[in-house]
Amino acid sequence: MLQEALREIQRGSAEIIDNERIEKLLKAYLSEGKTYTVKAGFDPTAPDLHLGHTVLLQKLATFQKYGATIQFLIGDFTAQIGDPTGKSATRKTLSALQIQENAKSYKEQVFKILDPEKTEVVFNSEWINALGASGMLSLTTTYNVARMLERDDFDKRYKSGVSISLSEFIYPLLQGYDSVHLKSDIEIGGTDQKFNLLMGRHLQRAYEIGKEQSVLMMPILEGLDGVQKMSKSLNNYIGVADMPNDMFGKILSISDALMWRYYELLSTKSLTEIEALKIGVADESLHPKKVKEDLALEITTRFHSDALARSAQAEFEKVHSQSQIPTEIDEFSCDGTIWIAKALVDCNIEPSTSQARRDIKQGAVKINQEKVSDEQLQLSSGEYILQVGKRKFAKLKVN
Repeated sequence: MLQEALREIQRGSAEIIDNERIEKLLKAYLSEGKTYTVKAGFDPTAPDLHLGHTVLLQKLATFQKYGATIQFLIGDFTAQIGDPTGKSATRKTLSALQIQENAKSYKEQVFKILDPEKTEVVFNSEWINALGASGMLSLTTTYNVARMLERDDFDKRYKSGVSISLSEFIYPLLQGYDSVHLKSDIEIGGTDQKFNLLMGRHLQRAYEIGKEQSVLMMPILEGLDGVQKMSKSLNNYIGVADMPNDMFGKILSISDALMWRYYELLSTKSLTEIEALKIGVADESLHPKKVKEDLALEITTRFHSDALARSAQAEFEKVHSQSQIPTEIDEFSCDGTIWIAKALVDCNIEPSTSQARRDIKQGAVKINQEKVSDEQLQLSSGEYILQVGKRKFAKLKVN
């Protein structure tokens, strides 16, 4: 049982610091029923989570399965500073109202994965505000500027003469102090958070709380393109709040190679079950599309329901395998003749007319299921089904 627990907890991880302590905590739970705490911090800088964020949530759920109480930390104080990790310039601060709204959204979304009875939702403004000026000054004495400048992103900015605010220096200290206050046994985060995660160990030692947290780092999930990290700004993401049809279709669009990465980091199937699927695909007893559909069903069900996931599967089959029009598509109207590229933008299925023209040249645009080749086409009065790629549809009535 211990080895199985360790295997599932280590699954997909990029790096673990002090794995021996994690093993001791698991042994104590399995033999004595003794629980332990695992912390993960999220700054509510945007209202919605995507599947990249849920890599950590899935790992937290695994820890819950093996005796952990999760400290789900919402950084309502630190969000006012903004995490400098990977940033080439000081981030703009968020208003208190924005932070509150985003935090509320986070709480609604995370319990689609985590067990609320084994989760403590905490806000770091509670203890950071209580620090006061004296406590904050004391905190700054625990680390020096030279060590802080060893951090890669600070080092690059300093050498290139780009401004670094003092508040950005304080951010890692505040994240580390969260671990002091919470007395966390383990903290998890992405590989880009290593400096901040290690700060928790350093400060637990400096404040002599009697323990040093283990650190488990998870890799950054690639987006739909399979190359760059999943990001809203890159438009390669699958949102937790995406509609079932969109979520299912996006997952089916990933490559067969990326599918295994998603299985490892996002699925609740065991490593043994995933290995059996890989063998089935390799010996051709299983078709990759069927295996991918099962993944899409699992994830869509997690954030919606089994009924909605199966409805999304049926709709996908109807549109893609049978080349039919979706049952429900958005409808738009306009007065007078309209240029095809502008029509695609106005119907919200292209981000710009230049992108629309590129897609027309590449044969990705259809009108009434017929490919369009003329990028200067003008649509006169009538009704049209506009399509970009396999998943974007709109109905346009030209008056």
